[in-house]
Amino acid sequence: MKKPTKQKQQTRQSRRKFIKNAGLAGAAFTIVPRFAIGGKGFIPPSDTLYLAGIGVGGKGRSDLSECAKSPNVKVVHLCDVDDRQAVRSKENFPDAKYHKDFRKMLEKEGKGIDAVTVSTPDHTHAIAALTAMQMGKHVYVQKPLTWSITEARMLAQAAEKYKVVTQMGNQGGSGDGVRKMKEIVDAGLIGDVTKVQSWTNRPIWPQGIEKSTEKTPIPDGLDWDLWLGPAEFTEFQNVYAPFGWRGWFAFGTGALGDMACHILDPAFRILPIDYPSEVECSVVSKWDNSFKEIYLPDSFPSASALYFKFPVKNSDSHIELTWMDGGVKPERPAELGADEPMGDWSGGIIFEGTKGKIMADCYGANPRLIPTSLMDNVTVKETLPRVPEGHYVQWVNACMKGYGNAEVSSPFHYAGPLTESILLGSLAVRTYMTKDGDDKFSGRKKLLWDAKNMAVTNCEFANNFVKRNYREGWKV
Repeated sequence: MKKPTKQKQQTRQSRRKFIKNAGLAGAAFTIVPRFAIGGKGFIPPSDTLYLAGIGVGGKGRSDLSECAKSPNVKVVHLCDVDDRQAVRSKENFPDAKYHKDFRKMLEKEGKGIDAVTVSTPDHTHAIAALTAMQMGKHVYVQKPLTWSITEARMLAQAAEKYKVVTQMGNQGGSGDGVRKMKEIVDAGLIGDVTKVQSWTNRPIWPQGIEKSTEKTPIPDGLDWDLWLGPAEFTEFQNVYAPFGWRGWFAFGTGALGDMACHILDPAFRILPIDYPSEVECSVVSKWDNSFKEIYLPDSFPSASALYFKFPVKNSDSHIELTWMDGGVKPERPAELGADEPMGDWSGGIIFEGTKGKIMADCYGANPRLIPTSLMDNVTVKETLPRVPEGHYVQWVNACMKGYGNAEVSSPFHYAGPLTESILLGSLAVRTYMTKDGDDKFSGRKKLLWDAKNMAVTNCEFANNFVKRNYREGWKV
């Protein structure tokens, strides 16, 4: 074979160079972001948060819809144990695949899921969230963060361990109100806060009732065993699902658990506190015809009052915090006009300081000094960033950026201590209402709390309620 001439060699090299350059050009063309050729509003897969909803009826439905306001969100999976509750979410997201058991959904579809919302009854929050976090999924969990104190500590630790973006569903934490309230307090207009009073009109579901022994047919479409999840087996009753579960110790956390994450958020966000050192309570009881208190070991009372003491960080002083539910309110401040509203229809909070007082509605909304006439002459510099996108999209945006690259208003390292403190109140109520041998109520005294070790130090019986026993197959 003849040796190629110099001209032919140069031609081959030119050809190879052309092919190589053409290949590079072709490769470059194929990785142009699809939004450049996909039409207006197209979001490429790399810029999409693939979201699954665990518990998609009621609040779960609105949680998904609020997240989906971000153009970056694609809801790909829906999960609910009750087909009746899932109807509207299935209509809202017709392309999403539907499941009954979140464990099977995550196991089978986990690779196609970036984040999950957890909007189940309280008793399932922890196991659903932790399962997702262990798989590296970002999580948005409705308030209260968990059913038990131990679970709240566990989720806060897991968020850091697994490096996922977390948010608890106390939406007021992203509102302008609590930020304005902090700016007023930080400006020194009410001095050092020594006392906090808070209240709610909840419960608006049945509480303070006896557990029925009648057997009720399980509705079509409801998987009752899955609904129970980690809770001890209980026969189905209409008072449990889909709405009344909040009032039962086995599934909910009562009026305190439902609303305190909203109403007490300003206290934890503004004041130098984290865990209480003690709590005591009183409840509205029921009495029989002989004026003997009726034993109700399964249901939260129709109304209660909690009295907490919080040590002030880096100080020997403390802040007293009072919580009232069931429509009971603290004494109206003398500085508030007789016809002026105290909080709003669902509750409120008042800080009492050494120089004055400030009040806000539920969610920390509409903060105002009292007397309210003081607000006419107050101008406080805006020092804190606002969250115009709202609580849900803030979380979505943080998920897109990844752990540690964006702030959220209620990450678990904040929501965990808040939830623990609130659930200590629920523990006090439950201890109060439960008999401890010899037919005696055990908790009618102040409970001293060791937050580091998550233990009541002066009433061993109360420690039965710090954590729960999990059914087989549901352990966290």
